[in-house]
Amino acid sequence: MTDPAAEPPWVDELVEGTRSAAAHHQSRFLPPPGHGRRSAVLMLFGADGSAAGERPGPGGVEVLLTERAPTLRAHAGQVAFPGGRIDPDDAGPGAAALREAHEETGLLPDGVRVLAELPDLYLPVSDYAVTPVLAWWYRPSPVGVRDTGEVARVVRVPVAELVDPGNRFCAVHPSGFTGPAFEVRGLFVWGFTAGLLDRVLHLTGWERSWDAGRLLDVPLVPEPSADRSARA
Repeated sequence: MTDPAAEPPWVDELVEGTRSAAAHHQSRFLPPPGHGRRSAVLMLFGADGSAAGERPGPGGVEVLLTERAPTLRAHAGQVAFPGGRIDPDDAGPGAAALREAHEETGLLPDGVRVLAELPDLYLPVSDYAVTPVLAWWYRPSPVGVRDTGEVARVVRVPVAELVDPGNRFCAVHPSGFTGPAFEVRGLFVWGFTAGLLDRVLHLTGWERSWDAGRLLDVPLVPEPSADRSARA
């Protein structure tokens, strides 16, 4: 699939399903009005090349995830969407998300079509208002780790594995946080990233019934040693 105008049916499901997305359904924390610290994440969906990717539903569809380096000062070792701070030179959240994805994974932005910007969410721990950018990867390019100081892994995760009830549960963190989570491809997906995935899967109708009473502890990443150079 190389023609961005010839959208497969599952792309329309993503767009139509997320039209009703609301920030208060995702989090009780909303960005303060006019908040200046802004970032964007790229929720990038693409077909895996199989014929199944042409049909409605998640079969044959993948989403791009990264695992942050264990030496980072913030969110070390956590699974995340590519993304980061919106710079003054960026033309908006979509441009920022694509730029950051290129810097982190080598993604070529000219093979991506931005579909929508979802409502901003607030991350109190980092004091950022985050714009999730929904996008279609209509012409996939090679991706991988570009800077091991920032990213440990780059993974194309099949959505069919995310909706598999056997891979779903609620994660429990020592801070008291409990929320939807996934375990796929050696990744423990929880927190902000899992919450976004959970909401999108629900809104698109791709979600399958799963056991929210199944609780697993979040695996903790050791704090970086004082003599090692950690990055923000």
